[in-house]
Amino acid sequence: MDRLIYSAVSGMSASMVQQRAIASNMANAQTSGFKAEILDARPVTLKGGPVELRAMNRTEVRGASLTDGSVTETGGPLDIAMQGNVMLAVQSLDGSEVYTRRGDLTITAGGVLQTGDGMPVLGAGGPITVPVGGDIAIAPDGGVMLSDPADPQAAPVQIDRIKLTSTAGTDIAKGLDGQFRVRGGGVLPEDLDAKVITGSLEQSNVTTSEVLVEMIEAQRLFDIRTNVVSTARDLDESSARLMRIDR
Repeated sequence: MDRLIYSAVSGMSASMVQQRAIASNMANAQTSGFKAEILDARPVTLKGGPVELRAMNRTEVRGASLTDGSVTETGGPLDIAMQGNVMLAVQSLDGSEVYTRRGDLTITAGGVLQTGDGMPVLGAGGPITVPVGGDIAIAPDGGVMLSDPADPQAAPVQIDRIKLTSTAGTDIAKGLDGQFRVRGGGVLPEDLDAKVITGSLEQSNVTTSEVLVEMIEAQRLFDIRTNVVSTARDLDESSARLMRIDR
């Protein structure tokens, strides 16, 4: 009987992990450049003696779907959308280089170019900073162009270039902070031929209707596993009562 309970409770734990991943995908359905998390569920059998028949369900977030999201035109001079194997290099909180598809760029009061979630965008020499007071736009090749509002006839000047990288042939993993990293360490190679779609944003690749169906199925599966635990308890109590019958 304990094998039945063990398997059911293990399944309930897996269902809770699944619900958290679904909730994360649902919460970020409108987040620019978000990539849906993918679950990996597999049975794990304990080895050795009488416990070998006890199998647990091990479910973890193993990666993210890298399919392209739809591109929406915004007209914003700092909005960029990436497609295919291209990713934007940004600086994480610990100073390391990480990668994202989020292209809703802004400029801080100190002139730092950053993504919508506050990650500094990397250029040729580190985080990109721009002069305060100038008009900034992004060119299709990732160039950061500065225009002088006092001289609208002057041609824009490139002050830096956003580091665009290629994920082709490299194993990358999505971290808890939503940023991508090279699995095992290292950095992605810069793609000097990469292009971005300016004045546009890539939307999340989460399909809301599919996530809703997954949420309902996960909740029903959790209820079924809860009922299995309740049934196992009833069977155990019935067996105990039979053992107490006077012979």
